[in-house]
Formats: sequence, structure tokens, C-alpha cells
Amino acid sequence: MHYLLAIDQGTSSTRAMLFTKTGELVKMSQHQLTQFYPHPGWVEHDPEEIWQTTLLSIREVIASIPVNKIITCGITNQRETTLIWDKQTNKCLAPAIVWQDRRTSEYCLSLAKYAPVIQAKTGLLLDPYFSASKLHWLLKNIPNVDVLLAQNRLGFGTIDSFLIYRLTAAASHLTDITNASRTQLFNIHTQQWDDELLDIFAIPKKILPEVCASDANFGNINKDFFGSEIPINGVAGDQQAAMIGQGCVENGMVKATFGTGGFLMLNTDINPVESKHKLLTTIAYKIGGKTIYGLEGSLYQAGTTVKWLRDELKIITTSSETKDLAESLTSNEGVYFVPSFTGLGAPHWLSIKGALIIGLSRTSNRAHFARAALESVCYQTRDILVAMGIDSNIPISILRVDGGMAANNWMLQFLASLCGIEVARPNCIETTAQGAAMLAAIGNGVMDLEYVSKHWVCDEQFKPLANMTKMDEYYNGWLQALDMAKAGV
Repeated sequence: MHYLLAIDQGTSSTRAMLFTKTGELVKMSQHQLTQFYPHPGWVEHDPEEIWQTTLLSIREVIASIPVNKIITCGITNQRETTLIWDKQTNKCLAPAIVWQDRRTSEYCLSLAKYAPVIQAKTGLLLDPYFSASKLHWLLKNIPNVDVLLAQNRLGFGTIDSFLIYRLTAAASHLTDITNASRTQLFNIHTQQWDDELLDIFAIPKKILPEVCASDANFGNINKDFFGSEIPINGVAGDQQAAMIGQGCVENGMVKATFGTGGFLMLNTDINPVESKHKLLTTIAYKIGGKTIYGLEGSLYQAGTTVKWLRDELKIITTSSETKDLAESLTSNEGVYFVPSFTGLGAPHWLSIKGALIIGLSRTSNRAHFARAALESVCYQTRDILVAMGIDSNIPISILRVDGGMAANNWMLQFLASLCGIEVARPNCIETTAQGAAMLAAIGNGVMDLEYVSKHWVCDEQFKPLANMTKMDEYYNGWLQALDMAKAGV
């Protein structure tokens, strides 16, 4: 038997998975990743922890098979997270600045006059979320960076580029087009690093990786790591990989991934749709020389909200408890939670700090907190779906979901009823890694997009059940809570 290897380097953990050459999951290894919060609004990772957990996860999944039975490797990753390293020593010069980090908020405000040109070229809003302002901050705050730059020793990368560089033993300084499209330095229309954008953010082009198609040859994993070379034939950011894993490869299909954050992406085919509702126009993938665009909306907080209930409030011991707690209530009893720990994502894009819970009474208990947390993900999802429908003029009737929170049947049923659409969960919930594996198989020539589309298998469907008037009442309560959060009440 031959296999596909997938590396899924996420915000909360690093995972490696082994799939058959037809895309069935065989084995998985996962190691948690530490998040550091050195200052309010700052979020960092240790690059060496990312690297070591990657190696460890791969070794564990391939331990019982001959390495030469692995056809190819695909990489998918948390996007926008920014690293910079010394190419001579291969050491990172600072912690990785995670996509959630808000330290560059004031800097982004200072660039407000450039916002229209940035959005026109990149499809992105001017925001600390993206890599460009993070990279600017690193270049301004790393000691002796000018000396290293003059010696051509500096390398910038998002997580995919960092892992490719390390795995190929510094042979490949590359990124794929989906990750490049999230840096705010890449023109999604010309599909090149953009000189005007580089000037705006004061970024020297020579430190950037070369941009490749998603199904390109990114080099070989050096044989010294696992005993045999393994070609890397597919790379995509996590949400784009999930699009492929979910089989959303036709115009009008939409998926939602509920992991650390929540991410919705609508396939708009070869047409980049300009949003009037603060959604992002992005590159979904480039396969076989054809570039496909997507319309995306993101929630900063999804699984992290449940993690907050567990780790900080300690009102649950496992994430799965939220389902039973939510089911124990016949309504939310007016309790709403706005998870604006580090601001709010699409379509609001607010940099407010501090979450808000309203409607508590003397009889409120942990069930109300759990239900409000789950409902908050659903309300934000409806916010985005409404905006997507208006921007794209595409009627959305089915939402394919994945990620850790997609295991929660109560949440998916509430989501279906709230949004008035069918919600479908696939048989393989690990669609991000599966998408990376299938992308690598496409790049290697052992699979094609038609196969990906036809072999998506549904595990369970959730149809709207509740009275829509009641759901609208719930949603109006959310909008009122949102107004309070915006007003700083």
C-alpha cells in the first residue's frame, strides 16, 4: 500500500496524518502547541516548538510503514502567522507573531490613507490580522536586523514557508499562492509580490519567498530526517485546504471550519468578488494553472471560547460537555456572549478589547455560559452568510462544516435553524489535513479535482427545525448585545 502524508500545523496544535492514496485517513498524531500572551493583545508561538512538534508528529505516523511507501506530502498551516529567520544559521530571530495578534493596531491606523489601494490589490482590509504589519514590526524591533539584511541573511515566511525551508534543509524558500494572498503584500490580480505594497509597509522584496501554485513541486523533505526523501507536492493555507477537503470546488459552494477561530469561504470560481460588507477576497487555490477565488469571512473566536470556559472559568472539564449543558436549557433566557477578547472579525472588524456577557440573572448557571458560547459562534456565522449572499448574489442553501466544534450536534442544529439552511458534516471531519493530502496527490499526478468532488461523503445533515420567527428573535438579541459591545458598555 502507498500513502499520502499531510502536515497540519495549526494554531492550537501540530498534527501529521497518513492517508491512503485515495484519501482515507489511516493514522494521526497530534501535539499541543503553547500560545504565549506577553502583553494584552499580543499572541506568540515558539518557532522551535512548531518545528519539533512537526518532526515528532511525522515520526509517529510513519513509524510502522516503510518511508518509501509515502508517495507525497502536503502541508497546510495557520495563515498570516509571521516568522523571520537568519538564513545562515536557520534560527528564527523572534517568536512567531500569531494571526490573532493585535500589536500593530496603531500602525495600521497610521496607514489609513492607503486602505483603498491595499484592498483593491489584495482583497484584504487594512488590519493587524495580516502578515505585512507584523513583518514591519519585526523588522523595526529585531536588533541588528539592518546588518543581516545587508548580508542577505534575512528570510521571511508564513508557517508553510518556514516548514518547507526547514524540511528541505534550506533548499527551498517558497510559499504557495494561497498563503501569499494573506500577507497583504501580494497582488491577487497580477499574482505577484507588489512593489507599491512593499513600499507602503517598508518591506524589502529580497527577504520574501518565491510564490508557487498550490500543486507545485516545493522540493523534497531531506532524507536525513526520516531516512528517505519525500516530495512536497501540495501546499495551501488551512482554510483553502479545507475547501478542497470539503469538495467545495464548484462555483457557489461554501464551507465553514470551526476550529480555534471560525472561517467561512465561498467559492466564486475565476471571479474575484469585491465585498461591500468587509469580507475578504482571497485566492482559494491555483491548480493546473487555473486560479480560483474565494470570498471569506472569519471569526476570531470559536473553539477558543470553549477553551476559555474550560481552562480559565473551569466550568467544564471537556469541550463535549457544552452540548449537554446547552441541551439542558429550553431557551437562552436572554443570555448573550460577545467573544470580543481580541476584537471581532468579519463583517465587523472591530479592534475593541474585552468580551461581553449580558442578561445574567440570579438563576443563571454554567449551562447559560456554555449555551451562550456556542450560540455566539452561530450568530457570527449568520452575520457572515448574510454578507456573503448580498456580495456574491449567490443563494446559499447548504453549508459544509468541519473542525473540532463540528462534532457538537447541538450547535450544528441550532446553526441550521438560525440560518435557515442545511448544514452538512462530512464523514471525515479532518478535512483540512485531508485537503492538503489530496492537493499533494493532485500535484503528484495520482488524483484530480473531479475525484475530490465526487468522493466527498456526508456523515450527517442538519435541516432547519425551529420556528424562524423565534430564531429571528434570538438573532435580534445578538444584534443588541453587539451594539452594546461596540459602544463599550
